[in-house]
Amino acid sequence: MITALAGGVGAAKFLTGLATLVKQEDLSVIVNTGDDIELFGLHISPDIDIVAYTLAGIVDERKGWGIKDDSFHCLEMLKKYGLETWFSLGDRDLATHIHRSDLLRKGFTLSQVTNEFVQALGLKVKLFPMTNDKFETRIRTNKGLVHFEEYLVRNQAKDEVVGTEFVGANAAKPAMGVVEAIMNSRLIIVCPSNPIVSIGTILAVNGVKDALKRTNAKVVAVSPIVAGAPIKGPADKLFRGLGLEVSAFGVAKLYADFADVFVIDVLDVEQKSRIEDLGFKVKVTDTVMKSFADKVRLAKIVLED
Repeated sequence: MITALAGGVGAAKFLTGLATLVKQEDLSVIVNTGDDIELFGLHISPDIDIVAYTLAGIVDERKGWGIKDDSFHCLEMLKKYGLETWFSLGDRDLATHIHRSDLLRKGFTLSQVTNEFVQALGLKVKLFPMTNDKFETRIRTNKGLVHFEEYLVRNQAKDEVVGTEFVGANAAKPAMGVVEAIMNSRLIIVCPSNPIVSIGTILAVNGVKDALKRTNAKVVAVSPIVAGAPIKGPADKLFRGLGLEVSAFGVAKLYADFADVFVIDVLDVEQKSRIEDLGFKVKVTDTVMKSFADKVRLAKIVLED
């Protein structure tokens, strides 16, 4: 079995390539839920949805999230009623959130809801939310403390970052199956996701990082930062706000106590020896995924011994 730690568009792209090389039944994905947010009385799980929609082949590939060819009539009507509509939710996408929220109100766990969601989309991959407990990523900016989605989407990541908070992290327990997937896998893959608010959140759940240290599986991490900048998203602003080096080496330092292999882009080859000094075996390749062939090629390199 292979287990991946994932969050966001970069992870979803990588998993598309990986899913063509391994049986879906043999793939488990632990997904960040720190981005989860309640809007219009609905529970939104952005990263779970991005990963599931992408693997099911229904994602809006131009945006990297949402459902392709969706309409936005509901959102337009909500705007007429005077509601804030900064978080773009299509009509088909809303069906997911309505169904999820209804099941959660009836007492189902997020894990149970996600499992039903995955099956309904015809997927055989095991998709685990990192926790069923309340967990919220907040960004401390020069203008105050806001939910990560407010920082990223409503405020367009324009505010200066001065810190982060993982609300609920002290009490959050891994969802059922998360630790078991880590311990029973032959390979763990840390996808090219934001190291702070996608992977860092998963690592903050009690017991997850310890399991990664104890597992006999090989742990391979892919850098989401190339030539000093993220491929997508605000990782550079978060790194600077936390006093971290914005580089592949800066990412490697965050994973050094549990990962074995680190994959970097050819543009960062000069950092290879520095990263090796941290204890990693380093693979150098083109990590930018512009096409489907790129996704498959990168996944092949990660799978290589």
